[in-house]
Amino acid sequence: MAALAAPGDHTDQGEPGGRGGTGDGAAPEDGRMRLLSGPYRTATLGIVLVVTLEAFESLAVGTVMPATARDLDGFSLYAWGFSATLIAGLLSTVLAGGWVDRAGPVRPLVAGLGAFVAGLAVAGAAPSMGIFVLGRAVQGLGTGMTMVAIYVVIARAYPEALRPRVFAALSAAWVLPSLIGPALAGAVAEHLGWRWVFLGLVPLVIPAGIILIPTLRGITAVPRDPDAQAVSGARRYVAAVATAAGAVVLLYGLGDPGWTMVPVAAAGLAALAFGLPRLLPAGTLRMRRGLPSVVLVRGLLSGAFFATEVFIPLALTSLHGFSATEAGLALTTGALGWSAASQYQGRSSRSRAFFVLLGAGFVTAGIVATTLVLQLSGWGAAPAWVLGGTGMGFAVGSLSVLLLHHSPEAEQGVNSSALQISDTLGSSLVVGVAGALVAGFGPGRLGAGLAVAGGLFAAIALLGVIAAFRLESRPGPEARRG
Repeated sequence: MAALAAPGDHTDQGEPGGRGGTGDGAAPEDGRMRLLSGPYRTATLGIVLVVTLEAFESLAVGTVMPATARDLDGFSLYAWGFSATLIAGLLSTVLAGGWVDRAGPVRPLVAGLGAFVAGLAVAGAAPSMGIFVLGRAVQGLGTGMTMVAIYVVIARAYPEALRPRVFAALSAAWVLPSLIGPALAGAVAEHLGWRWVFLGLVPLVIPAGIILIPTLRGITAVPRDPDAQAVSGARRYVAAVATAAGAVVLLYGLGDPGWTMVPVAAAGLAALAFGLPRLLPAGTLRMRRGLPSVVLVRGLLSGAFFATEVFIPLALTSLHGFSATEAGLALTTGALGWSAASQYQGRSSRSRAFFVLLGAGFVTAGIVATTLVLQLSGWGAAPAWVLGGTGMGFAVGSLSVLLLHHSPEAEQGVNSSALQISDTLGSSLVVGVAGALVAGFGPGRLGAGLAVAGGLFAAIALLGVIAAFRLESRPGPEARRG
């Protein structure tokens, strides 16, 4: 496994002639370096398969949730079928970040896959909606741990020059689930029952984990000061609980707008203000150059993009009379744009910062175009939304590469968890705020409410454009002289 251990060395990142070339994850010049070549084949297959299965579950659950709630008489807990996964994932992301840095990614990845499988089994066999929500929470715990561990596996098992291609492959892993996931889940629920959407994945996840075992054996932990690590870990866990609780309370307050909910929402914001800065790199909320801005841009773009995507089906079905299937086809164009752009940036020698800035511009343009088009036409939203998906394809993989480039080896787990936290909270909070905004306009003025929400999303994406100018650390005196 020596070939896998060597790429974990970061001593030559960014140096002329080093593995990274430009120091920002440029594509490799050596044609012999391929994701499916000898030392990388099993790692690539295992990672892509795990992400594909988790993506399918994430996209399928929305399709079967109405049938699940009807069968279990649990419409009062409908929203928590989604929220439980989100909050549990936030907590496990923080847990996994410290665990990976202490012990390496092997145990967190195995534990994450085990929790994901257990959550699938509990949800699929649930006798009540409460047990189903519990299963969804266990799935969230597993997904959070798995994704942080996978980021560190990528950092340790691949040379820096190959990482853009790995993240492009991860984006591609979402394409097939995006195209067939909702329809396949609907067919399974109709002919076999909704439970098999969850239970049917169990025998597929286990082989994916087994495929990764040879790669995991070659990855070891990075030595750190155990006392300092214990103190840091305890602080992060307290901050994670505060952040998760703050998100729950804030979303609850936003879900029932009114003056009586103002103190509730304020308490949620206070908890977020306490916990979030302790989970993100110092200076993230102030748009500090380098790693903090990388994490911030991810949250801003994810929040703006996914919030827009949540409201597109509502606009298509309510304003333009689309069926659910037709609305899903319109969203597919965004997934195709994402995949194509991700593959292109993964093979380009242009800097990662360039692609993030380009992607942020595309996301902003896509949100503006889609918001305007939806006021006039339904099908016109499909080509408009290609812009948004293309922007995310350019930006997301490049942000992941930049994060690893800015992270010392002993901090890859913590920083990867910060990126996931920014992504998760950005999406959930923007959706919650926009939902309250649209609800405030009422059903009779849905078009106006969606237009205002679109303006909010565009403003958030524009902040992402501004932050994208600050992704690279300011060069020191010697670098400037050179």
